[in-house]
Amino acid sequence: MKNNANAQNIWLLVASYLFYGIADWKMLPLLVVSTVVFYGLGLFISQSAGKRASLLTSLGVIAGVGMLLYFKYLNFFIDSFATLFSSIGIRVNLTTLHIIFPLGISFFTFRLMSYVIEVYRGKMEPVRDFVAFAAYIAFFPTLLAGPIDRPNIFIPQLKSSRAFNYDLAVDGTRQILWGIFKKMVIADNMALFVGSVWGDLAGQNATTLILAALIFPLQLYADFSGYSDMAIGVGKLLGIRVAVNFRYPFFARNVAEYWRTWHMSLTSWVTDYVFMPLNVKFREWGTTGLLLAIIINMVVIGIWHGANWTYAVFGLYHGLLFIPLVLTGSFAKKKKLIANRYGLPTGGDFTKMVGTYLLVAFGLIIFNAPSVGQAGMFIEGLLNFSNMATITAEGLRMLVLSLFFAALMLIAEWKQRDKEYALQIDTIFPKKVVRYAIYWVLLIISVLFSGEEQVFIYMQF
Repeated sequence: MKNNANAQNIWLLVASYLFYGIADWKMLPLLVVSTVVFYGLGLFISQSAGKRASLLTSLGVIAGVGMLLYFKYLNFFIDSFATLFSSIGIRVNLTTLHIIFPLGISFFTFRLMSYVIEVYRGKMEPVRDFVAFAAYIAFFPTLLAGPIDRPNIFIPQLKSSRAFNYDLAVDGTRQILWGIFKKMVIADNMALFVGSVWGDLAGQNATTLILAALIFPLQLYADFSGYSDMAIGVGKLLGIRVAVNFRYPFFARNVAEYWRTWHMSLTSWVTDYVFMPLNVKFREWGTTGLLLAIIINMVVIGIWHGANWTYAVFGLYHGLLFIPLVLTGSFAKKKKLIANRYGLPTGGDFTKMVGTYLLVAFGLIIFNAPSVGQAGMFIEGLLNFSNMATITAEGLRMLVLSLFFAALMLIAEWKQRDKEYALQIDTIFPKKVVRYAIYWVLLIISVLFSGEEQVFIYMQF
């Protein structure tokens, strides 16, 4: 099939539907039907003009948002209204519905909506090859947890046959290995400690809570970027370039840099389709309009993660962090990281990195909390040194081990910050025997020091 793009796409689509069917067979019809509907919408939009094209595009966006509202947020709204009425003394019997949450819906609906918007804006021609379009929407490496590829970049890759590329396959394989290492050795081991703290907040003191708060950003990064590395690596094995999702976010010197390097496919999606239109709409309000657009943008990013007030507060928190950046004129500044003579970050940059990390870590307390109340309980406990929480010897061993490997990861990422990912070591180690020895050591470490298997965090979104 190496010279037949259509046959390759059919194989890819069948594999993707089988993959999704095994993961969530009850929701496979939703994926198929929504793909058919948006495929047709793209064709109709391209054949229309003016108000008709705008109306069809709006219908597509409403359909995408509607799917998210129904499957992801409806019960949340029902519970919230019931709580609101109860707080003012009105008893209502609002029954929540037994709605099955479709895996990956937050990711494939964003792909569907971006397609009709891009066709409407004239940035791409409508896709007439249904198989290629469906393969883009259901691409199995990225279907459940991203990255969120843009149609005008991804779909053209499906229009021509993809011959096996040895160098790309090697690069993809080692990126998968890097992702496995981050997920199994760092994230899964850290999850045991962080999970135990959140599972017994009342039994913790400031020491364990501070540790959990500082460790969770590393756990989340190793987990999510690990998945992204694996997805991108599988894409390379198939001859397909997948969107980069992370660009060393812990070297960010403010929250604006952080969001330009963290979950980049989501951030750029919301920026293009939410922030940019709002910024134009609010432009006459000057700085106030810009700040309002940023805050709404960040709240949308927050609630994209799920139906919980914690995500809205998390987004609002980050939106507010942009205020001093906008007021000081540093919001849009992009300054290249430069190492000092010892190859390390400069003192000023390092201080800013630490400050940004602490701000991010605090926000992730809210993000990780089951409720706003429990987030408040966690934050309140940060000042509680009265009781002594204990860590088991095994828990301490795994914690120290995971922190050691996380430190190695960050050192490697700093040294390789100009590369796509840290294990692209051809320049540092030109001899193949040395590189392959490193790969084998990393594989052995991943087997020997892997933590208890944990579900990928972003699969719940």
